[in-house]
Amino acid sequence: MEAMSNERKAPLPPLSTATPSDDTSHLKQERAIHTRRTILRAAASVFAESGFPAVTIKDVADKAELTKGAVYFHFANKEAIAAAVADEFYRRLNEIIAPVLEGDQSSPATVAEVMTAVAGGFRDDDFIKAGSRLQIERPYIKVEMPVPYVAFTDLLTELLENCRKAGTLETADPAALARVLRSALFGAQHISWVQANRQDVVERVQEIVDVFLPVYGQPG
Repeated sequence: MEAMSNERKAPLPPLSTATPSDDTSHLKQERAIHTRRTILRAAASVFAESGFPAVTIKDVADKAELTKGAVYFHFANKEAIAAAVADEFYRRLNEIIAPVLEGDQSSPATVAEVMTAVAGGFRDDDFIKAGSRLQIERPYIKVEMPVPYVAFTDLLTELLENCRKAGTLETADPAALARVLRSALFGAQHISWVQANRQDVVERVQEIVDVFLPVYGQPG
């Protein structure tokens, strides 16, 4: 009841002091953000489907249902679009992993959940699909790109080290095991992409997990 009373006494929000020009500027900014997101979603889709070398600005514009001029207004060239898609790839990876990390970070089961969550992203998310392909096509992209999978490997290493210290993991070298798991995960998604358009990637990564847990982990 006290909470309800406090709610009644809460002050009314202040009246807006924005001028018409402020409102117009805000609307333009919102439209620009929306258009940029539309372009990036379209670019992710066509990069994932056709690869960086084959894609043109017109392909991106057509997919986004925009003009080439609208695309060039937001991005100087195709390389700039690729770099932005790669940045979104890593942001999406973090977004996918974040809920898993709310669990026990000293359990091998959490490591397994991180891997299967990422596998689901490879199956379902165009930005994840495009980002992984752009990493393979780095030699064709004449702009600086992030070194792939460094932060992800560091995360696995930290989780595995936590497991080792907690006695839930038997390994002398968590960093080496992290590198093996990273290679297995991204190798599995690549093979699944070539053979099955990633439709079975979660099952292939689950196979890695099924081997990993019994051999190394002692889940409680």
